[in-house]
Amino acid sequence: MKTFRPYQPDQMLLLPPSIEEWLPEHHLARFVSEVVDELDLSAIEDTYTEERGYPPCHPRMMTKILVYGYCTGTYSSRRLAEKLIDSVAYRYLAAGNAPDFRTLSDFRKLHGVALSGLFEQILKLCQKAGLVKLGRVAIDGTKIKANASKHKAMSYRRMVEKEAQLKREVREIMEQAEAIDREEDELYGADRSGNELPAELARRASRLKVIRAAKAALEAEARAQAEAEGKATKGARPPEKAQRNFTDPESKIQKTGDGFIQGYNAQIVVDAHAQAIVAQHVTPTAPDVGQLKPAIAAICRVFKKKPKQLIADAGYWSEANVVHLEQQKIEAFIATGRMKHGKGETPAPRGRPPAHLTAKERLQRKLRTKSGHKVYARRKVIAEPPFGQIKQARGFRQFLPGGLKRVQEEWSLVCTAHNLLKLHRAWASG
Repeated sequence: MKTFRPYQPDQMLLLPPSIEEWLPEHHLARFVSEVVDELDLSAIEDTYTEERGYPPCHPRMMTKILVYGYCTGTYSSRRLAEKLIDSVAYRYLAAGNAPDFRTLSDFRKLHGVALSGLFEQILKLCQKAGLVKLGRVAIDGTKIKANASKHKAMSYRRMVEKEAQLKREVREIMEQAEAIDREEDELYGADRSGNELPAELARRASRLKVIRAAKAALEAEARAQAEAEGKATKGARPPEKAQRNFTDPESKIQKTGDGFIQGYNAQIVVDAHAQAIVAQHVTPTAPDVGQLKPAIAAICRVFKKKPKQLIADAGYWSEANVVHLEQQKIEAFIATGRMKHGKGETPAPRGRPPAHLTAKERLQRKLRTKSGHKVYARRKVIAEPPFGQIKQARGFRQFLPGGLKRVQEEWSLVCTAHNLLKLHRAWASG
């Protein structure tokens, strides 16, 4: 008869097991715990000054839970709370504590700015570990869905039409209500209060209020843009197709390979050496061309030095961007249009470039040379894999909070987790 190893689920333990023995030595949760223990969390800890009441959960423990969640693709506070019950790794990080989902959610909201600041701390650890060289970097962007439906947006033209329609409907309902009041007064006397608001009127009036607020916001944006461009602000109107979402007004319609989404444009700059993210930010603006300068500024602020080379696709092309990189003494490899490959490819130029070439022509010529073409070809293997790891491997496809500020805080956490995983891999292999 076949025998098996002992299996007794109801076996009582005389002594409690040590939490330290729950996980393998090189487990990611151990690494996250050790790294967070070394981080400066004073921006979070200093906010706890009240001595009265029940003690709050330890901020270092809460930070470990959130960071590990972003490392393993668990972003929802409710899912994190479930993991604290049925996952050994999470129970190890929490040391047996089990904060509920509301506590986790409130912690993330309250300390969003401080948590986003962990990106720079982890990035500097990556630099100390030799994962950041700043020899060659690549910039890229991806569109990520907002926590809002594109069907909850309305164009300025539609707002104008809808506002006029609702005003007519509200006026008609008011006239009907007044007629009914007169009839009832004649039948029953003038004792009816008349303060009751018809349900149909309340619904239309509230919709009218929301549409008017969105319309006013678009008009304010148009005036601000006119002022920034040195134009007259009086009479400035937004384009008829300008849209505003009622759920997340700061998000915009973004074009993707599969169609259109209501979302944001998430930007990263990736170091070629180990694919660590050295700069990141989020913008509601769909075009990438205006995102190069702030990305370079972020790198210089953190590292106090500049990358030697920068690679970018045609979305970042502008003469102003190339001039800016030249002034910063950063060699640019930016496509000025669709790159031809194979049979239709232009032969590689030879010799010195002619002196009369424009900035665009100089860049086009450089990318056609063998060395320039070789450098630009590295863009896909530098900038694009982190997006694949974030969106495919870890399943981050939609921002949980609404509003640009909180979306930026979450994107910082996503990029922090990416760099922490790079650091963990280097530590495990070393």
